[in-house]
Amino acid sequence: MAKKLKTTPYRSKMMSKIKSKGGKGETLLGKLLWAEGVRYRRNYKKLPGKPDIAITKSKIAVFIDGEFWHGYDWENQKKIRLHRNREFWIHKIEGNIQRDKKEEAELIKMGWIVLRFWEKHEVLKDPQKCVDVVLKAIKSKGD
Repeated sequence: MAKKLKTTPYRSKMMSKIKSKGGKGETLLGKLLWAEGVRYRRNYKKLPGKPDIAITKSKIAVFIDGEFWHGYDWENQKKIRLHRNREFWIHKIEGNIQRDKKEEAELIKMGWIVLRFWEKHEVLKDPQKCVDVVLKAIKSKGD
């Protein structure tokens, strides 16, 4: 039987609102790339990890990672940020980090360039810089 977590109704409601795709960073970066003439697939299921943006012509997979879910500054954050259900969240986020590494290795083995951006610290803070990184990767592939 699954372990029942101690959680408040408020927290449960807030967590249910979190999107797995189509977030602000993903939408913003996608629109900017489209304006640059870059054509891509969103949440491409044919690839490991379902990249947020897959530029199939150039074999470039772009992930826009949420800071909490993918462990931004994890060693510090797990000490100061997690107060409730600590063991659960440490296990969950460390599992996400390991899965990200595994999927990235699979993509590289398949000949893909993998680009990862933090949603708030990179994409929403300086979206043009992220676009420039993607465009440079496309150029390096010769497309």
